[in-house]
Amino acid sequence: MSQEDIMRGRMFRAIILAIITTIGLIVFIALYINETRRVQTQYREQFITNLNHASDDIESYLNASGDKELRYRRIIYDMSSANSFCFLLEEVTEEQKIAVNELSTIIIKYPKQMNDEERLKAYKKAVDDIAKNYDKGYDEAKAVVKEIDKKGK
Repeated sequence: MSQEDIMRGRMFRAIILAIITTIGLIVFIALYINETRRVQTQYREQFITNLNHASDDIESYLNASGDKELRYRRIIYDMSSANSFCFLLEEVTEEQKIAVNELSTIIIKYPKQMNDEERLKAYKKAVDDIAKNYDKGYDEAKAVVKEIDKKGK
């Protein structure tokens, strides 16, 4: 075998190896994209679930005659969880993330102001509309937050 034949064989092996490596890279990228989409779908489902639980808890709080403190804590828990999942979602804009974060914050920081039935109904409406993926839900959330006296209790 001549030197030229040896070089052709090595070049052929190098080309085959490059093709196999490229195919492997493409498969890896496709699997990564698929997994990212699957995870985002799970985050979205959990976000919606937590918003629905918060809405149910608000309804329970409004209709309750006793142990309102426990019911209020459940609202806080569910909104905090929804807020956490919201920040993991890529499809949600920064402005929308801020609106959900502010909703979560006011329920924690201003419990005396949030005990108002009308305010809680507006809060519930905002949560329901966000859960239904309506853009107006974020505007309603901003309106609820705007009504809060930040220097009050």
